[in-house]
Amino acid sequence: MDLSLSEDQVMIQQMAAKFASTELAPIAAKLDEEGDRVAFLTNLKKLAELGFMGLNIDSQYGGTEAGSVVFSLVITEIARACAATAVTLSVTNMVAEVIQSLASEPQKQQYLPKLCSGEYPAGAFCLTETSAGSDPANMKTTAILQGDDWVLNGAKQFITSAEYAGVMVVWAVTDATLAKGKGISCFLLEQGTAGMTISKAEHKMGQRASVTNEVLFDNCRIPKSALLGELNSGFKIAVTELAGGRIGIGSLALGIGLAAMDYAREYLLQREQFGQPLAKFQGLQWMVSDAYTALEAARLLLMNAADKKQKGLAFAKEASMAKLFSSEKANDACYTALQLLGGYGYIKEYPLERYARDVRITSIYEGTSEIQRVIIARELFRQ
Repeated sequence: MDLSLSEDQVMIQQMAAKFASTELAPIAAKLDEEGDRVAFLTNLKKLAELGFMGLNIDSQYGGTEAGSVVFSLVITEIARACAATAVTLSVTNMVAEVIQSLASEPQKQQYLPKLCSGEYPAGAFCLTETSAGSDPANMKTTAILQGDDWVLNGAKQFITSAEYAGVMVVWAVTDATLAKGKGISCFLLEQGTAGMTISKAEHKMGQRASVTNEVLFDNCRIPKSALLGELNSGFKIAVTELAGGRIGIGSLALGIGLAAMDYAREYLLQREQFGQPLAKFQGLQWMVSDAYTALEAARLLLMNAADKKQKGLAFAKEASMAKLFSSEKANDACYTALQLLGGYGYIKEYPLERYARDVRITSIYEGTSEIQRVIIARELFRQ
């Protein structure tokens, strides 16, 4: 089995790493503390210019056609510097992918070039509701056909990038008479659509430069042509696309974990106690060894899932395994790194407390660790 990357994959990975270190890392703490929206959006535009907003999108729509493996590599490198930027990048890529997979040709022509070029700063998924998180089939938002328009009513919660997403993929119940999950459809909505209101950004524990909003629909009228894919096939779309998104979030978690351990490793080489560097103490060496071993295993799980997706093979189980393991082990790595710095790890002057806050959500969004275990078990017993 050849696990090596191609020259093109290495080149794009290095490009992402350079951008992360030169453009993102110097301002990541400032973005976390002050939320400089202009600087954040400027970097999103630069990422689009590098081709990172359409990594798995056909070139005819402005995409890079780099594939799912490169998508994972890029998200990891960006997350090493700024997790808030990485999650925006991940979600926008997944919005572009669902449009490419299911949209009509006019819809593709209308939205994909704008996402890939950065004309739209980001894309957003409007799926989660207060009563429909881990159970998306329980959503209450409705879309009723009235003449030539769909009329949406309801509310979506915890929507990444809602404030500046140029286009949103919105799920709603279109046939309440069908069995649970069977009467849900998908729609494409543009920013500024009448009847859609975006609430103020949530005050979050971590990844604070990435805005997260509630989105409200009050008799929001959209044309029949806004339907994405087939009528009443939205639940299947959600399940399929979330699997791809889990590769992105697992990769993001890996990047944060690596950043934390890299910082701690350098600290152990410089800091001395009892007349020698901390790196000389066997107990600390074992903590470092265990953390890096787990992160390398996470990387291999992610590469396996991304490779299967890229080849058009079934990958839902592998994506859930990768997301579960990567997010859990990245959380462990961040707390290990913080512990290795001792009291300094708890001080905001050092980045470990930010990494610990940023990584925590990775075992919650795009499906909690508990839900990943349910999915993995279901796939195993189905085989």
